[in-house]
Amino acid sequence: MNTTSTLQQLLKERILIIDGAMGTMIQTYGLDEAQYRGERFKDIQQLVKGNNDLLVLTQPQIISDIHKAFLEAGADIIETNTFNAQAISMEDYRMQDLVHEINLKAAQIARQAADEYTAKTPDKPRFVAGAVGPTNRTASMSPDVNNPGFRAVTFEQLCQAYTAQILALIEGGVDLILIETIFDTLNAKAALFAVNTIKAERQLDLPVMLSGTITDASGRTLSGQTPEAFWHSLAHGDILSIGFNCALGAKDMIPYIHSLHELAWVYVTAYPNAGLPNEFGQYDESPEAMAKVIESMMADGMVNMVGGCCGTSPAHIKAIADKAKQYAPRELPQLTV
Repeated sequence: MNTTSTLQQLLKERILIIDGAMGTMIQTYGLDEAQYRGERFKDIQQLVKGNNDLLVLTQPQIISDIHKAFLEAGADIIETNTFNAQAISMEDYRMQDLVHEINLKAAQIARQAADEYTAKTPDKPRFVAGAVGPTNRTASMSPDVNNPGFRAVTFEQLCQAYTAQILALIEGGVDLILIETIFDTLNAKAALFAVNTIKAERQLDLPVMLSGTITDASGRTLSGQTPEAFWHSLAHGDILSIGFNCALGAKDMIPYIHSLHELAWVYVTAYPNAGLPNEFGQYDESPEAMAKVIESMMADGMVNMVGGCCGTSPAHIKAIADKAKQYAPRELPQLTV
């Protein structure tokens, strides 16, 4: 199967559904330190509770069940449980040596779940997106207010970390790469450089999706870019789609998705949070309320792929998927030379 051409054909026919939140779904299981460690890591010295990516090794059935719940709800694309699974973030848990194994296993778990559901309904193929997060460092800003020239990470270090992660995801069988929750475009450029280098060297058909995050009411990313600047900074990158996720609820995201809709000559994605977190860090927006707001994006022809980020459950994805059936996907603009 030529993944790019298959996706492009489907995206002309209908709005595709991305899955919901892996992290907040994991939280519903109430796992303790021992459950995060599992038998294999029971005697290690460092604490690992909160290292959700590790669960593909210690609690693989939970991760598989979450994937299947989103597929059952109507997801066309599921994301691997690898948001922080590169050496830079894994350094927090002293588990850099597990990067390859975690990404490989995560991709295999998602691949098996997707293939199971594709076999049930062959006319609706399911796809696995290798989730590549932003890391916990920023390449374009200093973390030290007293030393604005300092950087906690270099472009080369990011490229190296992303390359190792992406190679393992490919080995595990992902269909595409999703560089997501981009708060610093320079970090995203490193990930994009890594994946495009791999694609060229191995002559791979591997679509790439990009998804940024608008951090607050300023309408900018953390590194200070407007949606327009974000698009123009990354439009060169041979990408399948661009969009926004996280940080905002659907209602607050509408103007930024509209900006991408007007500018981008690639497909546009939106997968917001289930509203903004309350004082307890919980997300209260109901599936019906969230789906109604996303429906307005679909009705206005702004999006090609929709789903959910923090706080979104299979019920949210089902409500969104049901609405999506009623609307045609956004049409790509005709470029003139």
